[in-house]
Amino acid sequence: MVETTKASAPHIHNATTFSDLVDWGDQPDSLEGQSHSSGRLVFKGPNNQPESGIWVCTPGRWRLSIPRDEFCHFVAGRAVYRSDEGEVIEVEPGTVVMFPGGWTGECTVIETMRNIYMLV
Repeated sequence: MVETTKASAPHIHNATTFSDLVDWGDQPDSLEGQSHSSGRLVFKGPNNQPESGIWVCTPGRWRLSIPRDEFCHFVAGRAVYRSDEGEVIEVEPGTVVMFPGGWTGECTVIETMRNIYMLV
């Protein structure tokens, strides 16, 4: 199957195992370990809205702030998100999370995770 992000309906077949990823570098705002990110952009609209793609991240812990609403479907790995208000969200394959814009806290990746996301 051909993967194309240039089609009238951008798509990637087998997104859960797709391996032609781009190196996105070390995760910023590291608190522990050195998480490294890679991924593949599927679509980015005008003014970068919406943006959708695949994100893979290796173990580590860092601070994060979600700039806009972000829908995440975790398809591999394990991680724990902790909001600044104390909420704990444990993710594993099959977990879906809708982070509202402005959500702040930290993420600890326990086992390399893969996330199919849409940032709006």
